[in-house]
Amino acid sequence: VKHGRIAMAAFVGWWTVASGITLPGQLAYGTDFSSLPSKGLEAWDAVPGWGKAQMLIFAGLIEFHDELFASRRDTHYMKGGTPGKNHVPGLYDPLGFAKGKSPEALARGRDVEIKNGRLAMLGIAGLYAQAVIPGSVPLQPDC
Repeated sequence: VKHGRIAMAAFVGWWTVASGITLPGQLAYGTDFSSLPSKGLEAWDAVPGWGKAQMLIFAGLIEFHDELFASRRDTHYMKGGTPGKNHVPGLYDPLGFAKGKSPEALARGRDVEIKNGRLAMLGIAGLYAQAVIPGSVPLQPDC
C-alpha cells in the first residue's frame, strides 16, 4: 500500500510538471518554480541538492514515525496488523472522511487503493521508461 501511495504521488507530480502547472514563488533562492523544465527527469535534475535532501529526509521521518507509532499503538502489519494503516496522527485522514465508515467499507476502500496503486506503479514505470529510452512506450509522447 505504501509503494502504491508513493507511485500515485509520483505519477500525479510528473503529470503536473509535464502539463506546465507550477507553484508561485521560488523553489530555492534564485530558482523560480516557473523556471523548472516541463519534463519529469529534467525537472528533478533542476531541483537543488538540498531540496532533494529535504524531500528524502521528510519521507524518511514519516516512515520512521509510522514504524514507531505502529509498534506502540497497534499490531505491526508484519505481525498480523492491517496493511496500509498509517499510524502517524493526522497524516492519513486529517478531515475525518473515514471516521463513520463500516469495517467493510474501509476494507473495500483499501482494496480500491491497492488496485489504483498498482496502476500508478505501471504508469510511473511507463513515464520513466519513456523518459530514459525514447520510443520504448508505444503511443506515448516525450515526457
